[in-house]
Amino acid sequence: MRAGRGRVRLITPSALLWRRASCFVLAALIAPVAWGTQAVERKVCVARVQGTIGPATAGYLARAIGEAAGQKAECLVIELDTPGGLLDSTKEIIQSFLRSPVPTVVFVAPQGAWAGSAGCFITMAADVAVMAPSTSIGAAHPVGIGAGSEKQDEVMKQKLENFASSYLEAIAGKRHRNIEWARASVRESASISADKALQLNVVDLIADDLPDLLKRLDGREAGGRRLETAGASILVLPMSVREKAFQAIAHPQVMLILMLVVVYGIIGELTSPGAILPGVAGVIALLLLLYLSSVLPMNVTGLALVAVAILLFTIDAFAPTHGVLTAGGVLAFFLGLLMLFDRSEPYLRLSVMWMLPATVVTALFFIFVAGAGIRAQRLPAKAGAETMLGRTATALEPIDDRGGKVFIEGEYWNAVSAEAITAGRAVEIVALHGLTLTVKPAGVSKED
Repeated sequence: MRAGRGRVRLITPSALLWRRASCFVLAALIAPVAWGTQAVERKVCVARVQGTIGPATAGYLARAIGEAAGQKAECLVIELDTPGGLLDSTKEIIQSFLRSPVPTVVFVAPQGAWAGSAGCFITMAADVAVMAPSTSIGAAHPVGIGAGSEKQDEVMKQKLENFASSYLEAIAGKRHRNIEWARASVRESASISADKALQLNVVDLIADDLPDLLKRLDGREAGGRRLETAGASILVLPMSVREKAFQAIAHPQVMLILMLVVVYGIIGELTSPGAILPGVAGVIALLLLLYLSSVLPMNVTGLALVAVAILLFTIDAFAPTHGVLTAGGVLAFFLGLLMLFDRSEPYLRLSVMWMLPATVVTALFFIFVAGAGIRAQRLPAKAGAETMLGRTATALEPIDDRGGKVFIEGEYWNAVSAEAITAGRAVEIVALHGLTLTVKPAGVSKED
């Protein structure tokens, strides 16, 4: 019953029920719209990898997977362009992919990019493998993998090749990709273009760029879920400063520079004690060099030749040989740099344009800087009381083992002698003990 303008209006139970039903229907129609407005915000995280695959790359991608999971992203897209890298780091990345809570999409991009060697393993391990036009993939044959390794003998090479082949075949089988081509990529260093890779079921898609990739991924099953990437916002996950720093120094050129800083710094400190700065720079560079030697494979023979070159330079400074040892040092240093890294791997290739200046500068450093410092240390003292050694003076009074006096440089000095010396005789100073001189008759040798 309701009152209005002096009248009483009755509301029947059926009318009340109808009004309540209308409210429920209206709420049911509005709720999905409001919920959809909140849920339509979908994200796709993007990580970009360029250059050598190493520990910094493995750490970066593991962190990116964690952040993508925290953002509840539809997937993590890894834009990849690499000539290869280390097997240990590649294994870490693949294991991160296999246990990732979000689907992983490796996109070999931009156009002209290459997923070579380790990049081939990483691409085939992703939930979705995509390539941009004019890109290539393959050449996964293992060469020179392993820190500090020398040229492996044939048995070790065969073992490494068998392992890499079976490993990539297992990855291809898990992702339902071409196992035969995976085997050929390792054993025959096979490399193919994007179109051929799609035709042979090596990759799943070809996309022009990132927006085109998101359109093609939409509605695709990956990682146990249906991707909804059309219209999704893109969240780029950049490398941290620490990751960028370690990624930047993991190059043969940087290792060469650090090696030179170690040599120049430590030798400079030894030949000029007290300079401090060269020694500090040398020690810091040595620590960085030790870290990089565990990341990039180095040839022990090359290191030995560099050490022999430094030894020859140093010996020539102490015992001049008219440049013979220096010439040998120059040759040993250049050959050491030439053998230091495996030149068959593109990412380990040290250009001759780096090696020649480094050899010349090192030779000049030892000839003019280190050599001058060593020779300066061997010169007689030119200041202080030590400069009186070997000089002659006149005995002012008789001198014996109990004492006497001499006059030199305008001063009177106490003097002792193992043999008696008469006053007025010339004496030679042979030692200095505090303020007392040890003398002998001038012109008399110790043997006499």
